[in-house]
Amino acid sequence: MPAPNPILDARDLMVWRGERCLFRALGFSVAAGELLWLRGPNGVGKTTLLRLLAGLGQADAGNCTRREGDAQLYVGHLDALKRELTPRENLRAWCALHAVAADEAAISAAFDTLGIAAAADLPVAQLSAGQRRRATLAKLAVSRAALWLLDEPTTNLDEQGQRVVATLIDAQLARGGAVVTASHLALGVRGRVTELALETAA
Repeated sequence: MPAPNPILDARDLMVWRGERCLFRALGFSVAAGELLWLRGPNGVGKTTLLRLLAGLGQADAGNCTRREGDAQLYVGHLDALKRELTPRENLRAWCALHAVAADEAAISAAFDTLGIAAAADLPVAQLSAGQRRRATLAKLAVSRAALWLLDEPTTNLDEQGQRVVATLIDAQLARGGAVVTASHLALGVRGRVTELALETAA
């Protein structure tokens, strides 16, 4: 039985790409304190579904609703960073754009948590792929959005970075938030995880 008043509720979703149906009659709900793990091979529609849930795409049928008043955080599989800015400047700008209340101490603590404090004031263009990913994921350390939508969050991360992501997700679930993530790897999350395997529609 779906949880009452879920943070996210999707019903009868269908999406076509050209002449190919990615999925049809897809439905699920995500409750407070729950992680929904989207699984499936490349090209099956995981990123498309996440973007749809984030309001960045449109379904051909069905609908998706979020609990009224809840904010969301979407982190795509590409690093949305201005290369000429530093990670600190990028995070400040993101907080201002999304009305996230994070002072300089909170921003510094986010980079400490992600293990990128030493590079927080270097231009993003000088960072490695792993450092850029950590800089992008620093948003998780300051966000209090009820719903996180994460596309391959551990891309380019070493084992220590992957553990940090799992810890941040567990903290999100513990405070009553929810997470939907597409990942080829098990994230090592201790909280409640529900798996949704996507398959190419017939």
